[in-house]
Amino acid sequence: MPRANSKMRRLLAIGAAGAVAIGLAACSGGGGASDASTVVWSTWGTPEELTRFEEFNAEFMERHPDIKVELQPVASYSDYHSKLLAQLTSNTAPDVFYIGDDKIGQFVDAKVLKPLTELMESDASETKPDDFFPGLFGAAELDGEIYAAPNDSNPDVLWYDKQALEAAGVTEDPATLAENGEWTTAKYLEMNDKLAAAGLTGSMFWNYWATHYSWISSQGGTAYDDSGFVGNTDSTTVEAVETLGSYFQDGTFVVADSMPEGAGADSVFVTHKAGFFSQGRYTIGTVMSAGEQDSYDIVRWPTPDGQAAPTGVATSYLAINGKTKAEDAAFTFWTEFLSAEGQVFRLQGGGNAVPSIKGADEVVLEDGYPAHAQTFLDMRDIGFEDYAAEAVVPGLSTDVSDLFLKLYEGKADAQGTLDAVADLVAEKSGE
Repeated sequence: MPRANSKMRRLLAIGAAGAVAIGLAACSGGGGASDASTVVWSTWGTPEELTRFEEFNAEFMERHPDIKVELQPVASYSDYHSKLLAQLTSNTAPDVFYIGDDKIGQFVDAKVLKPLTELMESDASETKPDDFFPGLFGAAELDGEIYAAPNDSNPDVLWYDKQALEAAGVTEDPATLAENGEWTTAKYLEMNDKLAAAGLTGSMFWNYWATHYSWISSQGGTAYDDSGFVGNTDSTTVEAVETLGSYFQDGTFVVADSMPEGAGADSVFVTHKAGFFSQGRYTIGTVMSAGEQDSYDIVRWPTPDGQAAPTGVATSYLAINGKTKAEDAAFTFWTEFLSAEGQVFRLQGGGNAVPSIKGADEVVLEDGYPAHAQTFLDMRDIGFEDYAAEAVVPGLSTDVSDLFLKLYEGKADAQGTLDAVADLVAEKSGE
């Protein structure tokens, strides 16, 4: 499932963060089906995604004629969590539901979700905790207890335009360099310099956690440790953020959220006016609909030594209502939906995400596109979700991104930005 872009999330968070926090505090759970053999579940999605979900429901009910499944779809991500909040408050929430990775920490903290670790380890489970890639749980795991699991995932790879690179005089292929352990930060920045000199955009990024924290991690820095945010006291992080800021400030890097209507990031990319674009697997649909798929491939984020490093992976989560009246049926649906077989069913044939569980990688490689599709899997295997310390605080991730935006716009320097993030994290976390 494609993630909601950071521009949408920021606009929603301005008005919603406080309401979600207050509303969740008042929730007592409940709702869903009125009997133990009916599972009501909810998600957002495109018409194509919702059709696939209904197909999954039909197959599930054929396997389990004693269980009835009802989907309550919400078309828009922007409306989804506020509706779910209202349902939780009024004890009418579904038995099983999706939660965005920017909201999961708040729902876990509110104690409205069913603890799942024991169920996942039971004989009834098709989804053991170790079946999932550990970096993807993020704020869905608290104090050793799992409260939700990732439906699927989308590593933010670097898509690149071979035509744009050629036009800028770049003769080396990024994916080939990565295969040879030579995809260094220096090589990447050199390519961006050539793109800028040719009048093209170097790289486009969405302004959200996966951009700044992927850059910090890939450059060997440390944003958070067990004590909290430490990026402002780590010299490697400060140096990495200085480089990141300078490339945004001179226009070589561009904030995709800020691009004008009619000349947005997708349009710029498919018309060969940018070299790199940080996005997930859903970008396949963008380049194919433009008929330009042969011009593109993907590569992991560059590092100082050319070796792979952990970077951001966006996910959504599936949780069970802590007060469901259909506990057994809800868990049966939950575990089969998230199982390797369930993810293959949902993502095969042009799916727009990467499985979050072992044993389903075939769906990413089946079409042989892009040429280095294995990169999606490699980045997922070692990647990470947003830091739980940040994701659990309503609006904090968005506010941190706003501080980085000031850096990108030349209104702050690297050290000042990181100091401001440290102060904000301490203030909002009550440290």
